[in-house]
Amino acid sequence: MLLAAATALPAATAVAEPAPPAPGPEAQLVPGVYQPWQADTPDQVLAPQVYVPSAAEEAVEPVEAAPGAYDLVEYVPLSDAVARISCTRSRGPYQRQVERWLKLKVDGKQSKADCKVIRAFQVREKIKPAIGFAGPVTWSRMQYLSARKNPNAAKKCPVRTYRVACVDQARQITWVQKGKKVVFGPVPMRSGRAGYRTRTGWFKVYWKHKNHVSTLYHQPMPYAQFFSGGQAFHAVYGSIFTTVGSMGCVNLRLGDARKLWGVLKKGDRVHVWGRRPGA
Repeated sequence: MLLAAATALPAATAVAEPAPPAPGPEAQLVPGVYQPWQADTPDQVLAPQVYVPSAAEEAVEPVEAAPGAYDLVEYVPLSDAVARISCTRSRGPYQRQVERWLKLKVDGKQSKADCKVIRAFQVREKIKPAIGFAGPVTWSRMQYLSARKNPNAAKKCPVRTYRVACVDQARQITWVQKGKKVVFGPVPMRSGRAGYRTRTGWFKVYWKHKNHVSTLYHQPMPYAQFFSGGQAFHAVYGSIFTTVGSMGCVNLRLGDARKLWGVLKKGDRVHVWGRRPGA
């Protein structure tokens, strides 16, 4: 039978998040290092048919991702990608945010000095190509680093005595906390794009399927943990650092999805808030 979406607890009030600044006319953003990424995984729209997996099925671990699948590949202007320049003069869509994070003069203008500092950060964090462009991958990395020690500093994820999986769509990070203790993450993730937004509010993990394959689109969804209809935490076999989001699910890198699989149990609560930039 088809299992309906889990009964939600009273929904928390969503906090409106500002959209990212417009990239400007020169920034037709493309992956700066061309690699054969798998096409964006089409997540299920409807709740899956649930059943109890056999011991033999549960013993099978999903296949590993290809080497380099999760590299930090920045999205840069097409002209910069083609020219393979060493330091860009282009103003990135996250110029002001990156300047502020790096404690540079916040004027939204790309200078030689700005490029040098941004490029040094990209080299240190292994972001490719390291050309000093303040793009979405660079800003996402900064968001993650800021959240690493205390992801719930803003107290947007409710503290409970039980486990809560926290999904912050504004910063594109997720973690699990029990009380004030973080028991998983934070890790970067990818939530729903415009038209396929990840639903906000309170949910429960209602089904776990380690080797799930979308019955609608026949795409692998390793370590799937469903919490709202067809929306689930699951791994993808390509970059989660794309300029568009998923089709509703919370996408993770395989290693992160595997660890989360061992942390969350059926019935655990999930709290989702905010909105993915651009969605």
